[in-house]
Order: sequence, then structure tokens, then C-alpha cells
Amino acid sequence: MPGPVKLYGIPRSRAFRCLVALEETGVEYELVPTDFTEGVKSPAFRAINPNAKIPALVDGETVLFESLAINLYLMRKYGDLWPRTVEDEGRVFQWTLWTATEIEPPQMQWAYNTFVRPADQRDPAEAAAGAERLKAPLGVLETVLADRDHLLGAAYSPADLQVSCVLYTAWFNGFDLAPFPKAKAWLDRCLNRPAVLRARNMREAA
Repeated sequence: MPGPVKLYGIPRSRAFRCLVALEETGVEYELVPTDFTEGVKSPAFRAINPNAKIPALVDGETVLFESLAINLYLMRKYGDLWPRTVEDEGRVFQWTLWTATEIEPPQMQWAYNTFVRPADQRDPAEAAAGAERLKAPLGVLETVLADRDHLLGAAYSPADLQVSCVLYTAWFNGFDLAPFPKAKAWLDRCLNRPAVLRARNMREAA
């Protein structure tokens, strides 16, 4: 019998997103601690991900990297979150690509210059610029969520998981979401689901 799915990474990294997907699907898994420095340099890990970045996933003969791609695979193969129609499947892909291109770059510009880098390496102007850029995609979410509880409609879906797990960084670290009450309420719902709380406990205790 094949062993559990193996996720390489640490909770305080983009591997957090994959921990959420693993917890939501209920698949048996093992977290293989692999850090940003020495862990990713090892020949054994480079054989799994030649980019030398975390996370990476091994599921039997399947080897994947890129957190959002890993999540698509996990939710497509395991659990019951994956949509039943091709149309909603397309929307999951849409929101996944959107969050990678529209949310993550400005969010990380803000985060690196607000709390990630040492204080003497932060640029307040860059932080402000990232925060300003992030307002546009948050406004998109505010509009979409004006008449629905989740991105595809009434029910939580992989689209919600992907976008909310990326936005966890802003949500958890004090980004001002007051101008976006619908988006904030949606994030509160998504990021306090039981499976997400289990992943958050791993990340926030680290």
C-alpha cells in the first residue's frame, strides 16, 4: 500500500496553503520539515524540486511543486470540494490564477516592507505602494461578494480556499480591511473553518 502524501516545507511558509488543502480534503499526510535555508539545498530535496523552494508534494509517483498547483491537485483527487461542473472548474482555475497575479505581488510588497524584513531593511514607501496596489483586487472581491457568501455562490469551494489562503498574510498581519467589509467577512468565514484552524494552529504556533 502507498504511504501517506508527503508535504515538504514548514507551516510558516507557502506550505501553509497546502496544509489547509490537506486538512480540508482529509487525506492522510506527513509534513516533512524542510526550511528555507539548509533544507532546500539538500540533494534529496533538489531531486524533488529542482527550484530549491518549498513547498513540494510527493504522492506516490506524483511529484509537484508550486503551492497553488499542489492545492488544485489535492482538491481534484481527494475530498469533496472539487466542483461538479466544467464551468465551475474553470472558475476555480480563474480565481487561482487571479490570486497569484493580482493579490500576491502587491501583498508581498506590503508584507516585506512591513514585517517580513528586518526593520532596517524595510522601505515605508514600498509598503505604502504595495498597500495601495492591493486595494484594487480587494475591491474586486468586495464587488463579487456583494450578493453571495462565497466566490462561486452559496458554498465554500476550492476558489475560496485558494484566494483566502493567499490573503491570510494580509488578514492575519493587520492590513486595513475596513474599507472592504464584505471581503473581510468572507475572509473571517473562510479562515475560521475547522480545517483551516488546524492548519493555522500549526503555523501560528511555529
